Amino acid sequence: MSTAHADRPAASGLDPALRRLAVVVLTGSVMTVLDTTIVNVAVNTLGQRFHTSLSTIQWVLTGYTLALAMTIPISGWVVERFGGKTMWLVSLGLFTAGSVLCGAAWSPAALIAFRVLQGFGGGLLMPVGQTMLVRAAGPERIGRVLSLVSVPAMLAPVLGPVLGGVIVDNLDWRWLFYVNLPLCVLAMALAVRLLPPDTDRHPARLDATGLALLSPGLALLVFGLSRAAQPDGLADAGLLLGCGLGAALILGFCWHALRRTDRPLVDLRLFRHRPFSASAGTMFMYSAGVYGLMIVLPLYAQLVRHDSPLRAGALLVPLGLGAIVTMPLSGRLTDRYNSPRTVALAGILLVLVGMFGYTRIDADTGRALLLGAVFVVGLGHGLILPPIMSVAYQGLSRAQVPAATAGFTIVIRVASSIGTALLAVVLQAYLRAEFPGTGASLAEAGRLGGTPGGTAGLARAFGHTFWWALAVTLVALLLALLVPARKAAPAREAVPAPPGG
Repeated sequence: MSTAHADRPAASGLDPALRRLAVVVLTGSVMTVLDTTIVNVAVNTLGQRFHTSLSTIQWVLTGYTLALAMTIPISGWVVERFGGKTMWLVSLGLFTAGSVLCGAAWSPAALIAFRVLQGFGGGLLMPVGQTMLVRAAGPERIGRVLSLVSVPAMLAPVLGPVLGGVIVDNLDWRWLFYVNLPLCVLAMALAVRLLPPDTDRHPARLDATGLALLSPGLALLVFGLSRAAQPDGLADAGLLLGCGLGAALILGFCWHALRRTDRPLVDLRLFRHRPFSASAGTMFMYSAGVYGLMIVLPLYAQLVRHDSPLRAGALLVPLGLGAIVTMPLSGRLTDRYNSPRTVALAGILLVLVGMFGYTRIDADTGRALLLGAVFVVGLGHGLILPPIMSVAYQGLSRAQVPAATAGFTIVIRVASSIGTALLAVVLQAYLRAEFPGTGASLAEAGRLGGTPGGTAGLARAFGHTFWWALAVTLVALLLALLVPARKAAPAREAVPAPPGG
């Protein structure tokens, strides 16, 4: 008893071993997460360089996203089977090789294939790194550790388009991928030197049936949702087929996982655990609302304000700055005062205040107001993920951590796709209402914006769409009320700190 008490102060601090682990994970994660958005602003440039259509070159984005979605479900199994350090190095190696090959691509087909390879590596890196950190941190330190490694996940949608715009404007397109290499080499060297050896491997059997259902199901669902912005909207054949087949496969996986007694690919029984289910539900709705906002806001800047892609992407920079201010504070408050729900509620309220500002926009809204509102969203954004995730792992055993991490990552990935698709469909519906008799595609919207009264109609459509983002985020606020107010006193077995920590 006295020994446990003596260990607690040490466990509450970030010891050198844990700091080294956090540095390795953060270094390796930054560019892999940025790559989800860095290529967005270069699609037109890539299409011109390869003399191919937009429908073909967009697979540079979609292929990467689908690979991410397909890889995440196996992250829990590979950590248990091969060990965290081994899989971190393998994943980083795949991502690095994919980056080199993408930069050397000689055709659209080659570039798309190499982006898929890059996505396989990137899809494993974040959940593998997060699993290592959660296991090492223990309950008392998890908030501060997760606030550090949340940086790339929160800043990627903000900084990716800006960095991509700078590269496209000033360098050859190949540097969109070569820019990863110095950081990847550094991360590899740090991992070899600093990560502890794998001592916690288990000969876990792969749930092959679950993999055959869940990975293709997620990929098809993400593909179908990505078709929501097509001119046919909800009637698009790709959307209907992808979402229909994807949903059927995912439902099949749910049936299989609940019946399987020997470690399913993702253990859905975790959702019977209130801290995990409430946290996952909150992050699902929050991610849907905020990722939708991040897509619609740059479109508003380009179509209504006629900003360039780089200038439109820069509109999201204050979101990242706001998150940088509050993320470290979030982790400290969560751990020191044991108040994760209070911190998360404060963050969601700030996000709602910023979003409300966008519901009031019109054709003459000044850039200063747009920047100020997104900064407020950023302040709230930085407060949310660390406390919510620290509660999600509450009471879970060490053996449950990989499955919980994979499940939580899938929730956020699918939510971001659904939020993007939802707001794309909503925006398109409002555009058709403002401009009846037209298809109101984005290309037509840009043309109509230059007509008398067209800009005002576009602004109204965007203003109405922002209300939907606010409404989805409001549901996240209500779900956050179900999150436990405090983290329970941990059992020694539940996600323990490492010996000597």
